[in-house]
Amino acid sequence: MFRTVLVANRGEIAIRVARTCREMGVRTVGVYSAADRDALHRRHMDESVEIGPPPAAESYLNVDRILAVAERMGVEAIHPGYGFLAENAEFVRRCEEAGMTFVGPGPKAMAKSGDKIGARKAMRDAGLPITPGSGAVRTQEEAFAAARALRFPVILKAAGGGGGIGMQVVHRREDLARAFRLAQSAAVASFGNAELFVEKYHRRPRHIEVQVLVDTHGNAIHLGERECSIQRRHQKLVEESPSPIVGAKTRRKIGEMAVRGLKAIGYVNAGTVEFLYSGGKFWFNEVNARLQVEHTVTETVTGLDLVREQVRIAAGEPLSLSQDEVHLNGWAVECRVNAEDPTANFAPSPGTVTRYHEPGGPGIRVDSGIATGSLVQAYYDPLVAKVIAHGRSREEAIVRMMRAVREYVIEGVATVLPLHRRILADEAFRSGDLSTAFLEERGLLSALAAEREAEVAALAAALAVRPSLAAHLRPRLTLHTIGASKWALAGRTHRGDHAVAHRARWKGT
Repeated sequence: MFRTVLVANRGEIAIRVARTCREMGVRTVGVYSAADRDALHRRHMDESVEIGPPPAAESYLNVDRILAVAERMGVEAIHPGYGFLAENAEFVRRCEEAGMTFVGPGPKAMAKSGDKIGARKAMRDAGLPITPGSGAVRTQEEAFAAARALRFPVILKAAGGGGGIGMQVVHRREDLARAFRLAQSAAVASFGNAELFVEKYHRRPRHIEVQVLVDTHGNAIHLGERECSIQRRHQKLVEESPSPIVGAKTRRKIGEMAVRGLKAIGYVNAGTVEFLYSGGKFWFNEVNARLQVEHTVTETVTGLDLVREQVRIAAGEPLSLSQDEVHLNGWAVECRVNAEDPTANFAPSPGTVTRYHEPGGPGIRVDSGIATGSLVQAYYDPLVAKVIAHGRSREEAIVRMMRAVREYVIEGVATVLPLHRRILADEAFRSGDLSTAFLEERGLLSALAAEREAEVAALAAALAVRPSLAAHLRPRLTLHTIGASKWALAGRTHRGDHAVAHRARWKGT
């Protein structure tokens, strides 16, 4: 087993990895940018080293600086978390050249999974069903030709990366040119690769993925599926395990497909095979060659620590269990807590967390990267925490999650917690009628925006009736202009203006 692991990440995932390493008796070295000098993840490391200015390209994405720190600190292995360098094949190669173990797949498997067109071919050759699509397209003319052959609607995707970044759905020929420009611009900015490919678009698909573990001894198992259909802009918001529509027979079938697909590309460590479910069939979507944000729901229902399994595999140890020993216990739901304003097209909401209180009680887990006084940075991904609820049934897990999101208090920045409350209360969600278009179909964003407008109007009316309220609210209202304020009156008025001001707060926190 390794003596020292460098955690090449920040926020809640860096803390998550550090906690398991501590349990395993492994020393951790953390890294941080100048903007993260007071970040919570530093407190969870045995040592931490500053690696550069706030922009990620000069710090968390700077391979030379990270490897220099690793060499200086006597590091034997590097855990990338997710995001940043987690799926960068060149970084994996550089780690190997420096004599350090990358906690994840090797450079060849990483490159194969990262090449979305190559991965589609490899999965098709392994017998997995593939959505009809094109090869690489580099020009609008090539994209037009592919779309005509596939027939609209189609979806444009980046050949060099995934995670929903840059995807553009095109329903009509006249919309393709603009969609192509947007998709290609995002592909270049995020992955440094201008190549796209075109796929036939599935209407109302469900996003279902399978967690797989593969060790260096030829052992491979799957840990069941996760339902990840609740998304915004092709990125996940709510995940659960198991899926409401997957039974034991189907679970075994797609699990075997996922294992076969990863073994076909020589994959080792923890990986996820994503499928779209449409028209009664499962279609291969992509491989995520890293720990997933939503790994927590799999941990909850299997009782496994996936980070521990990752580290053990990287150290050359065999899997700790066989496929026959994998059992799913109950149901788990995860809500991602992003510092974003869901009523303003999910605009990021950087700032200082002025008040913070986590939910608790039976069946609740919180993985967080913030506390009172934490600064939510504008430079990085807006994910600040995750809430996981476990129950004996899906209904019990949802009820516990509803309690948890009501208890969760985050003030000083906007979050998506108000949206989670609406999702969890929605009858279609409760019945398991899900798709990747769920938010739009159910009108949840427009309903939330209307609620916000009503709260702002109520606050304005209260201030007009009792001008003395402004003096009490002014210190808190400086966070936003009155016209865009998230602060609203909650509760009944009593004990005069001071009591009303004291109870004024944003219901979204």
